[in-house]
Amino acid sequence: MTEHEVLHTDPAAVPEGTDDQDWEEERTVRAAPEDAGTRADVWLAGQLGCTRSHVQILLGEGRARKGSKVLKANYKVKAGDVIQVEMPRLIPLEAQPEDIPLDILYEDDDVIVINKPRGMVVHPAAGHYAGTLVNALLFHCRDLSGINGVIRPGIVHRLDKDTSGVMIAAKNDEAHLSLSKQIADKTARRTYLAVVRGNVKTDSGEIRTQIARDKDDRKKMAVVKEGGREAVTDYKVLERYGKYTVVQCSLKTGRTHQIRVHMEYLGHPLAGDPKYSPMKVPFAIKGQALHSLTLDFLHPRTGRPMHFEAPLPEDMRKILTRLRNGQF
Repeated sequence: MTEHEVLHTDPAAVPEGTDDQDWEEERTVRAAPEDAGTRADVWLAGQLGCTRSHVQILLGEGRARKGSKVLKANYKVKAGDVIQVEMPRLIPLEAQPEDIPLDILYEDDDVIVINKPRGMVVHPAAGHYAGTLVNALLFHCRDLSGINGVIRPGIVHRLDKDTSGVMIAAKNDEAHLSLSKQIADKTARRTYLAVVRGNVKTDSGEIRTQIARDKDDRKKMAVVKEGGREAVTDYKVLERYGKYTVVQCSLKTGRTHQIRVHMEYLGHPLAGDPKYSPMKVPFAIKGQALHSLTLDFLHPRTGRPMHFEAPLPEDMRKILTRLRNGQF
């Protein structure tokens, strides 16, 4: 093995039917003496076999670390540096267009904003090679940003399979880079509506932790003391019903399962969550009671503030009606 080779790849197996369409593998690369002084984005592009634009997206999302510190694109590599990078596990197939109906909230030449239904996987992965949002977008849009490759074209951020609500996709690389930077810089704002177990006593608060793969169950994420990625969620109680509480969550970062993990950490896991609260609920809902409610960002071409809100799906509306009527 040379000093330029990938030293370690630890992919977590993706079981059939999983909702972890964003399952990742961690790669570790080490800098040789001749690499010293090279910008991190340029060096990593060569090490990982990615385009520089793709690497800049990964860096902007905080997916590369030197020890416990997140790596910046302009960092100058030093000989002997060991860098961990979380990479999407892409399947060796090109996503194909499929005529799947979309609930489109807005569309122009640069972006498309949709209301994703519960049960739809965002992009092809093991067990979900068709019927995904990407397949639908390719049919509807034809042209999408190529930064995330042939499996995840246009995808700037993701929602879990059983999380419904507002999502944005980029139609070109310039829009993709702008939107990804807004998310990384925390200028794009995302709020979610969730129904959680128990009576959340504090009216509002901030949850700030590190999140990493659960060492005992690689299909889950967990709060860790060190070695994870920073995750920040603001929450506000909207309604209380004894056994259940309706909360609004705002993301300051976008980690895998972030709200689900943070609410479990708070002692109030999401109702219906099969991974973090696998207990029966008196509601007809498949998966976690979580809906991406609003999205605010600056238009990547015009700079104009954009605001979108996705109406609640029928199952969430019925849950709220039952809670308000004391039927639980």
